[in-house]
Amino acid sequence: MRAVVLRQHGAIDGLEYVTDFPDPQVLEGHVVIRVRATSFNYHDIFTVRGMPGIKVPFPMIIGLDMAGEILEVGAGVSGWEKGDRVLVNPLNRTQGLMGEMMHGGLAEQCLVAEHQLIRMPDRVTFEEAASLPVAYGTAHRMLVTHKTVEPGEKVLVLGASGGVGTGCVLLARMLGAEVIACASNADKLKRLTDLGADHVINYKDTDFSKWAVEKFGKPQRRNYDGGVDVVINFTGGDTWLPSLKCVKRGGRILVCGATAGFDPREDLRYIWSFELKIIGSNSFYDEDLKALMDLIEQGKIKPVIDAVLPLEKAAQGLQLIENREAFGKVVICP
Repeated sequence: MRAVVLRQHGAIDGLEYVTDFPDPQVLEGHVVIRVRATSFNYHDIFTVRGMPGIKVPFPMIIGLDMAGEILEVGAGVSGWEKGDRVLVNPLNRTQGLMGEMMHGGLAEQCLVAEHQLIRMPDRVTFEEAASLPVAYGTAHRMLVTHKTVEPGEKVLVLGASGGVGTGCVLLARMLGAEVIACASNADKLKRLTDLGADHVINYKDTDFSKWAVEKFGKPQRRNYDGGVDVVINFTGGDTWLPSLKCVKRGGRILVCGATAGFDPREDLRYIWSFELKIIGSNSFYDEDLKALMDLIEQGKIKPVIDAVLPLEKAAQGLQLIENREAFGKVVICP
């Protein structure tokens, strides 16, 4: 079968497109799916580069998120049959992540455990479903499942133009929040405005924290005036301390990652003085993914897809993610 294979850690251009990778053989408790769509996440960049403490078994077909049709059903699998349309939860309970510890979605076929299968509604496309797990699933868990955003609240989203970021903008708007979206250039800011953001900030030339204080007032220690209610910060690094400075008393900082650095400068005085709540969100679960597909089917959200590319152009698609050129998700259709 055709596949994109990682044989050693390094740069993205080291990914190898092949046409003769062995087809997966069905196992008990598993199915083989025909992959119809798979989408990239920044985690795929980390897998290609290599991560401390994670030993990837080479050769590896990368790609966490995928959707497709069942081709073959293994012994012991019940309730599923050939032709069923499925979204795959990329976390295998015993082996780890798809595309990291077991073959992922950048191939024509993939072996998947029964417990990873989620039935797709008829009005959800493969491209939409494949966009969901890591990015939108994380955003849904962080905002909706954890009930962290209320109608009318001011929500500032850092990194708003990526997969998680666009998901946060869409969900925050759906929840009735006033959304402030941060991105790096005029084109992304326009697209975020079109997506429904109430305010946009170019963080390259504007200090988002100072902007928020000037717009909404300086947070007060003795009352609840000033500042924003929520900052969504999955970048970390040098954005962390400014985030603390623009959140109102009793406000929340939502964290699900640290793409710019996991060991930022800290100032604990803001946390106790303003009674801030730091709320972590790790991963996503089937209920998040099912809820998202229901929202798509109901027309309440539509995943933002920047590009849909064929399998042979997968490395170019992943380069868009690494260079932060994509707006929303990059989808590959094998």
